[in-house]
Amino acid sequence: MLAPSKPRGYESSDNTFYPMVILGAGMGGIGMACQLKDKLGFDQFRLFERQSGIGGTWWINRYPGVACDIPTIFYSFSFHQNPNWSSFFPNGEEILRYQQSIVEKYQLIDKIQLNSDVVHCQWDDVKNEWEITVRHLVPGMGDLSAAERQKRANFDGSDSVYISSEVVRCKVLVSAVGGLVEPRGWPSDVAGHDKFQGEIFHSARWNENVNLSGKNVLVVGTGCSAAQIVPKLLAERGVKRVTQVMREAPWVVPRLTPPFGDEGWNKLAPRLFSTIPGLMNFIRKIVAMQIDATFAYFGPSESSQRAREKLRDDLLAHIYKTAPTKYHQILTPNYDVGCKRRIFDTDWFPSLSDPRLELTTLGLKSVNSTAAMLAPSRKTHPSEAQMEEREVPCDVIILANGFEVSSWFHPLMVVGLDGKSLNSVFDKRGGPQMYKGTALDGFPNFFALFGPNSFSGHSSVILGLENQINHAIKLIRPLLQNDISKIDLKTEAALSYNQEIQAVLKNMVWNSGGCSSWYLSNDGHNSVNYP
Repeated sequence: MLAPSKPRGYESSDNTFYPMVILGAGMGGIGMACQLKDKLGFDQFRLFERQSGIGGTWWINRYPGVACDIPTIFYSFSFHQNPNWSSFFPNGEEILRYQQSIVEKYQLIDKIQLNSDVVHCQWDDVKNEWEITVRHLVPGMGDLSAAERQKRANFDGSDSVYISSEVVRCKVLVSAVGGLVEPRGWPSDVAGHDKFQGEIFHSARWNENVNLSGKNVLVVGTGCSAAQIVPKLLAERGVKRVTQVMREAPWVVPRLTPPFGDEGWNKLAPRLFSTIPGLMNFIRKIVAMQIDATFAYFGPSESSQRAREKLRDDLLAHIYKTAPTKYHQILTPNYDVGCKRRIFDTDWFPSLSDPRLELTTLGLKSVNSTAAMLAPSRKTHPSEAQMEEREVPCDVIILANGFEVSSWFHPLMVVGLDGKSLNSVFDKRGGPQMYKGTALDGFPNFFALFGPNSFSGHSSVILGLENQINHAIKLIRPLLQNDISKIDLKTEAALSYNQEIQAVLKNMVWNSGGCSSWYLSNDGHNSVNYP
């Protein structure tokens, strides 16, 4: 069992000291904590979680229909596989229970501090430690976005949001804050939201107190979340009418069919996995290979281009077969398959046949007290039927317009050597970047999970997280043993790695496929994908 060779108690400095601090209690933070205990026998760490519960994205996303679009036999940790998933694609609540089962098994409850917002991390090069400022929140305030918390503090006073602050210190700092954290706010170019008398909320901050029965609902967006929400609004929430605003048509892929079919899987898989040793791991690898094989669509080679063209033909056939004829034109994307994240779905296209739903390419221009004004925008599809400005009544507006991804780790401030912040280094170098998505020169003893350029665009993020955790632990071990006081990346390695990554990305479909997506910044820098 690993133990510091130079013991240091928690009360040995002016501030509370933890040998290691992990920011975030979602999949990444939980995974790191488990492996610290399992591989190093080390438990002198603390997880600070801003939200009021564990689970990260699966805690905060509670909208109708929320589910994983990657089979959970693959979207799960290799060291904690679950034979009892209720389906091939279980809902978010079941995934949250899976995370809670991990926390219980590895006895992490007393290591996690909820309602704790880490706002500033400063490297102390004299003591070779991180100084961390933690603001303790009124329970539940961490479930609000940063903008909502600031608004609440400005209106009701800071005491309505924050209870107290403290400074803690640690030797090793791990960020597991995730990438899709802060929801995008109201579009700045759309006037009148302050006049609207109904409710406005983001899909990632779903308001269960709003009764949607008999209401006219406007949904802004047609991404993965919106494709899960809209069918449920129609089937379960008793809405009067849904108007869905689409900026750019997504490519919609039929969901992967499980072995034995959906019903057979739900009935047989738990029983077989619990009784036949090795079967679950074998099926997991088969599913992983099926999913990872689609990476062939994203490259610049002639074979990749042919594969994309074949897939395009198949997906167009899927549109013509599944969606109403009146929407075929506007649902046909004008960019390459894979340029932006595909929607894996079985319900959205069929829901378009519901007479209560209208899909439109008109953009949101403004709102008044009871209605929204829709008008042609730069992305409006050349369909004469949808080129005239018009007003639609709405009682509730749901923003499914994505997340703020322009700056990583936002709103957390991380300051390393010479007073340089992560974001200032990113800006100087042309965009967010980290070696293997995990480390950056000038930030000793700092490791990130799901950092820049660690997203595959098609596969299970859990696999990437495990790879990053295993890599980081090899470097963290000598730090926790006090064999070394700090570890830092060489600048040449960081720069050459990023140059290599960006050079390859230029020819990948994410950069060259002709779409606008959250993968790219306004200047075309891709800080999301790993090629």
